[in-house]
Amino acid sequence: MKKFTVTDLKKIWQPKNDSNGEDNGQVTIIGGSKLFHGAPILAMKAASRTTDMVFFTSPEASLEETTTQIKAQLNSFIWVPWAEADEYIKKSEAVLIGPGLMRFHSEKVEAEKRYMECDEVCQETTKITRGVLYKFPEKKWVIDGGSLQVMEADWIPRRAIVTPNIHEFRMLFGVDIDTEITPELVEEKAKKYACVVVYKGPVSYVSNGETTYEVEGGNAGLTKGGTGDTLAGLTVGLLAKNEPLLAAAAASLVIKKTAEYLYEKVGYNFNADDVSENCFEVMRRLLD
Repeated sequence: MKKFTVTDLKKIWQPKNDSNGEDNGQVTIIGGSKLFHGAPILAMKAASRTTDMVFFTSPEASLEETTTQIKAQLNSFIWVPWAEADEYIKKSEAVLIGPGLMRFHSEKVEAEKRYMECDEVCQETTKITRGVLYKFPEKKWVIDGGSLQVMEADWIPRRAIVTPNIHEFRMLFGVDIDTEITPELVEEKAKKYACVVVYKGPVSYVSNGETTYEVEGGNAGLTKGGTGDTLAGLTVGLLAKNEPLLAAAAASLVIKKTAEYLYEKVGYNFNADDVSENCFEVMRRLLD
């Protein structure tokens, strides 16, 4: 296992001065619901600063009506009707699915019991997730949020990035609740499913099954809702022009360092909006 450092971060893609439109990446983000319309906004804020274009689509029909409200917070994306989603997935270099997709009618379902208690909302998200992953297996995927909580590990496309916390890791990979999540276990699952696993925690482990990075830093402020959506958005933005392991580890380091930066200013009293709005200043400082 290696520590991912600022030296490693400096390997990420940097736009060239003579770039033209679309040279620096396009991504599609699939997510959102009536309950979680803020999650894709956080993801889009991060992705829109690292790529030339962000397309946002949602199977939740009511979100089309809410786009005006979303536009009040962020203008740097193109709304795509769900019926036209395939066209934009095809033209995108990387795709994020999951932020804000509904898991269950009730969010009080115990994590370890969710597969057994999958209601009609869960089943719909499961159907959507499985459908697009199987339809576009060659795409560079980031799988997060609602999709991650309702899918089977066998659906993970090769080289896709999955971003589980401790509960999601156990659900996705069928790990017993008493089993300790070690870097060796993360590497084992990444190798078995030929993907990149970002195990989120006080110390994060990022592995493609051959190389495993330990990403240190951060603080308890990152337990707040929405910080994972920001991480997912930054990851897919970087994935457009970087290989999966580098994109995943770089995004994890930047988010952790942003939490440290914000702690120096306000202690633990920051939220996901603060993380999304400050992570690129922090990344610039790290790169410099």
